[in-house]
Amino acid sequence: MRDILPDLRARCADGVPLALATVVAVHGSAPRDPGAVMAVDAAGTVLGSVSGGCVEGDLYEVAREVLAGAAPRVVAYGISDDEAFGVGLTCGGTIEVLVRAYASEAELAELAALLDLIADGLPVAEATVLSGDAEIGARLTVRATDARGTLGTDGLDAAVTDDARGLLEQGLTGIQWYGAHGQRRMQEVSVFVRSHTPPPRMLVFGAIDHAAATARIGSFLGYRVTVCDARPAFATRERFPTADEVVRAWPHTYLASTEVDARTVICVLTHDPKFDVPLLVAALRTPAAYIGVMGSRRTHHDRLARLREAGVDEAALARLASPVGLDLGARTPEETAVSIAAEIIQHRWGGTGRPLGELTGAIHHPGGPAGPR
Repeated sequence: MRDILPDLRARCADGVPLALATVVAVHGSAPRDPGAVMAVDAAGTVLGSVSGGCVEGDLYEVAREVLAGAAPRVVAYGISDDEAFGVGLTCGGTIEVLVRAYASEAELAELAALLDLIADGLPVAEATVLSGDAEIGARLTVRATDARGTLGTDGLDAAVTDDARGLLEQGLTGIQWYGAHGQRRMQEVSVFVRSHTPPPRMLVFGAIDHAAATARIGSFLGYRVTVCDARPAFATRERFPTADEVVRAWPHTYLASTEVDARTVICVLTHDPKFDVPLLVAALRTPAAYIGVMGSRRTHHDRLARLREAGVDEAALARLASPVGLDLGARTPEETAVSIAAEIIQHRWGGTGRPLGELTGAIHHPGGPAGPR
């Protein structure tokens, strides 16, 4: 949803009715994960995508029907039937999509409030009834401190609120099942809980040309990017216009003072021992998802020796992606940034890094919600 967030907020502010089509379940290979959104406004404008083009045409018609007053509903798309010109996924999987309208002033205000929380980077979960003994499309917005809306009964609201907070803390999205009054271990009501967590962080150390390109691609991938360098002449907003933050500080000092979680990626591009060694000692104490370090193979071996002298053990050293990036034959800073981004994606989803044409089996790897959405 973040990719169309500004457009959605603008339409809510202008009072333009919307229909949102949200992927709520994926079975087998599919192009988008649960939570992917396509919107259709009252003028017929389409925003976003749920399948990369396989089913959008049919979903557009469903969205227009819902905007015209039809009830919210869940539609499923499976393997396409080419001979019958059927609508489906050419990748062979199945997706289920909830289509719901926001047409009234109250509905648009409710959606706008949720979008504001997401835009402000505040963690929030939205729970929506998909089927069963409750109103399809009924919604509950859940934060750590409060819950707004209702799914129909106090018991169901209480149970879903409790579970949604647990899912939100882990950044998880998926379908939960309950009894009509919130009873666990019953399957009378299915509820889709989507967690909206703040964007993961990318920390880029070293204000060089490669850092500028890496910051750009990090922003493109949905990371909140911070560039840090101790040299005032290099760590400037003019050199890094796409970064969310440009910090002038010694790298290891800044890292010790900022938040790093299991979704954070760290790119160390300084390749200077006086910066690298204390920074990497600090970085390897964090739960960061990825720690990539630039440098030649000679620099890499020298760096490892210095880190061992600093007391870093072999298990910690094994966490380093060094030299940084996948072997793409990159030459320019922009090409190098692509190789770094490719390695980050590979770490996130468990890919092989090999050409897909050399492999068999599913193209889309199952994975968790650690990265941006």
